[in-house]
Amino acid sequence: KSGGLALYAHEGWKRYTTLVGPIATFGYWIGWSVVLSVFGLFIGQIVQGAWFAGEPIGSPLGEGYFSSGGAEVGLPQLIGIGLVVSVWLFNIFGARIGVTFGYLAGALLMIPLALFMFAGYVNGDFSGNNLNNQLNDGGLAWGGWQLAIVWLWLMAWSAWGVDAPATFAPEYKDTVRDTKLALRSAALFSLAVYILLPLGLVGSVGEETVAAYDYVGALNTLVGGGGATDFFVIVICASFIISMNTATADGGRALYGISRDGMTIKQLSVLNRFHVPGNAMTLDLVVNILFLLFIGNIFGILAASNLGYVLSHFFALTAFILLRRDRPLWPRPIRLPNFWVPIAGLLAVLVAGLTVVGFGWFQTAAGGYGGTKEKIIGVSVLAASILLFLFRRIVQDGERPQWREETPATPDEAPAPAV
Repeated sequence: KSGGLALYAHEGWKRYTTLVGPIATFGYWIGWSVVLSVFGLFIGQIVQGAWFAGEPIGSPLGEGYFSSGGAEVGLPQLIGIGLVVSVWLFNIFGARIGVTFGYLAGALLMIPLALFMFAGYVNGDFSGNNLNNQLNDGGLAWGGWQLAIVWLWLMAWSAWGVDAPATFAPEYKDTVRDTKLALRSAALFSLAVYILLPLGLVGSVGEETVAAYDYVGALNTLVGGGGATDFFVIVICASFIISMNTATADGGRALYGISRDGMTIKQLSVLNRFHVPGNAMTLDLVVNILFLLFIGNIFGILAASNLGYVLSHFFALTAFILLRRDRPLWPRPIRLPNFWVPIAGLLAVLVAGLTVVGFGWFQTAAGGYGGTKEKIIGVSVLAASILLFLFRRIVQDGERPQWREETPATPDEAPAPAV
């Protein structure tokens, strides 16, 4: 089935409550959806820093061309909106256009990625003195642990994206073999990048440059500026567009899958004439343009979306445990040893702790990039998922809501009546 991690959470939990399905799906979707606005804004800031330094930068760093009432809209925000529309067009007319672009940009990404990870060691810029965690600074709450946990919660948004191949599993030529290969290769690649990139980049250009998102300055340090910097800026922007492309395809399929399972409105399970979930992708488009216009800063957008995204992983981890207990005879083409069950339990506890601290204290520990408005948005997305579930069941399907669904022990058994 399409739907990936969120649909897996629904399968594990629906015996106990059907509400987890829509909550996990919309939480997962909003996490992937805002990749469009976050990376669109990121690209806009890089482009402005490289070539249009005199133009208004907008929220949260300065004034914009105009105010939307919620944010200052400058050149980065306008570039972001243009990119969101472009990526939507890539995908709305069929996956092949987006996939072809993704292959090209993915190959180009390897160049600046290798540069950031290894150039400092080669040219002598790397220094171990640049590697500091700042958790021992005076005045930090909980001896620095609050800051660390909040940022671990925020970084989950980018570090946990290796589940994306599962969403595309039904579209692979050999579902079992290709899904295993995609998940393992994505996990190993991401693990290597998340270890080597922070060490190489921070150790070479210093934490101040990285904290200021001064990638143009970092490139000037590593390659000496000039035409080489311009080339790498173009390549970096192309690589971020890969993530935007993946996000709109992945998030749209998550909504499509849960709609097919009757957990949200029927309109999201409609395929257009190019055989892609066009309505779900269009919802992505509208939401991200609103984020860019009315929040306008990267971490504000991130904070507003991260509650649901991290919770979807909690529900998926616990669903793994529940499915092993409730459906031991269910066929499992991709099998994991039994020792992964307690590991999943420990990870679920960790994710729950990150959620409580991260969502509770990000407005004080994350540099003031989020507050009450972002918290309200995060909770509202999850509340909307329940309302849409009720609308689907009561209005569109003409039945009373089912708060739980009995499931068969094996696929051959007829399901018991829902209660």
